[in-house]
Amino acid sequence: MITFGSVAKRGRGWLPLIGLNALIGSAVTLALPTILGRSVDSIVAGTGYTRWLIAAAAAIGLGIVASLIDAFAGAACVAETTAWLRHRLVHQVVRGGPEGSRGFETGDLVTRVSANATDAAQAGPAAVTAIAAIAPPVGSLVLLALIDPWLAAAFFGGVVLVILVLLAFAKRTADVSLAYQETQGRIAARLSESLTGIRTIAAAGTTGREEQRILGLLPELHQQGVVTWRILARSGAQAAVVGPLVLVAVLAVGGVQLVAGQITAGELFAASQYAVLGAGLGTLTGVIGEIARAKAGVQRSAEVDAITTVPHGSLELPAAGAGHLTFDHVSVVADGNVLLNDVNLELPGGMTVAVVGPSGAGKSVLAAVAARLRDPSTGHVSLDGVPLQAVSRHALRRAVGCAFERPQLVGRTIGESIAPDAINPVRTLAAARATHAHDFVSRLPNGYFTSLRRAPMSGGERQRLGLARAWPANRLLVLDDATSSLDTATERQIGRTLTEDRQLRTRLIVTHRPATAARADLVVWLDRGQVRAVAPHADLWSNTSYREVFG
Repeated sequence: MITFGSVAKRGRGWLPLIGLNALIGSAVTLALPTILGRSVDSIVAGTGYTRWLIAAAAAIGLGIVASLIDAFAGAACVAETTAWLRHRLVHQVVRGGPEGSRGFETGDLVTRVSANATDAAQAGPAAVTAIAAIAPPVGSLVLLALIDPWLAAAFFGGVVLVILVLLAFAKRTADVSLAYQETQGRIAARLSESLTGIRTIAAAGTTGREEQRILGLLPELHQQGVVTWRILARSGAQAAVVGPLVLVAVLAVGGVQLVAGQITAGELFAASQYAVLGAGLGTLTGVIGEIARAKAGVQRSAEVDAITTVPHGSLELPAAGAGHLTFDHVSVVADGNVLLNDVNLELPGGMTVAVVGPSGAGKSVLAAVAARLRDPSTGHVSLDGVPLQAVSRHALRRAVGCAFERPQLVGRTIGESIAPDAINPVRTLAAARATHAHDFVSRLPNGYFTSLRRAPMSGGERQRLGLARAWPANRLLVLDDATSSLDTATERQIGRTLTEDRQLRTRLIVTHRPATAARADLVVWLDRGQVRAVAPHADLWSNTSYREVFG
């Protein structure tokens, strides 16, 4: 579970280094007033001031070195923590499957993994810096007490006011930081939606309206930014008032004590410097702001980290098996809606099975459950006698391949989109030929090495690449309307390839085309989440309701 503390601890060896340098910096800050005060007294006395000036120069040099090391260590700590956090969040998103990230909008999810992870990674350095920043004021109080107790009393009264200002600032800025990040995520989500449907937007001539929709949250973001600056300005103004009061109080008491002969001129100078340090507690507003942003980033990252990953077993599938698929009392319920209702199916291995039904019948849900892209609410699905939930991840994905109506192709090149793990020319070419993707890929300037992002492809060509990627599965091939964008001739060719497949595996095909159903060995007819019939297409065609499924 991701918490502020767990993220901060990821700094590991960097945090002690940051803390050490912060302490060195604090020690230098506290030592300089005393050293300079002694220098003043030595100059007044006319002797011994050289060694104090050398000590001052050495202290200043040490402080500069500590600041440089601190800057490097802080940047390295944030970079390493960000990398760890992003890796963990991406792992949760990917292993959570389609259902795990369903509660997040795409753009918002990207914002959480990218920008908010960076904010969260500031937790460690910001916390250490905040703790170290307390040392100078506390040290100043102690050193003032050593010079004169009345100076410490005057200093303490002013510091209490500064602390009250900081506490109020911390509370107000934490809320507005979270609201600001959430609004950024909503803007990113709207932009992502628009990019996905950019062709539709352009064709409809609604670009202006879409721009207003995306940027419609900018006034809200602006308002939150204004609130942030107002909080910062108010706290800064309060600290600016309290700070001089602390200095004036210390100087007034110090002046009286100087006249009374209780302190020297050098000690009064040192006291004034310690008073400035105490008043400088207000500079902690910057550090507190970082902590607030880090807490907000941690909170938004923790929501992603809470995604439940899909658990996998450790079993292998039996060596002999052709994809015998069993649905045993399978039901799927989502948001109170019954998507599948007590489905019982025995689909023999090595057969082509078409899944048909009206819109909303549960075809895609059945396909997703068969491929274990989602788990049933009740019941279980078995492949060659082994429950899918008990099969190891590697064995499952080697055995089951999926292709969809709108495939999302990944990889740098066409070849990688077919065989993403490692470009195997033989495997890639065989899959592309079987799905007739080779027909158009071979005409591209760089063939299978053509950049995927720049390759001009129609919807049907993208579907063929999606089919090619799924093709190597050795037990079960699940096609969810994966040939809907193909022209009739190509669809017929691929249909023939599927029905004549010699790899002895089951082909589960969600389709709206009667020709595809006619080529299948069996048809599973779904209606309102229930199996209405399982039979060959020819046997069902006499049923008027069945024919209406195809329009």
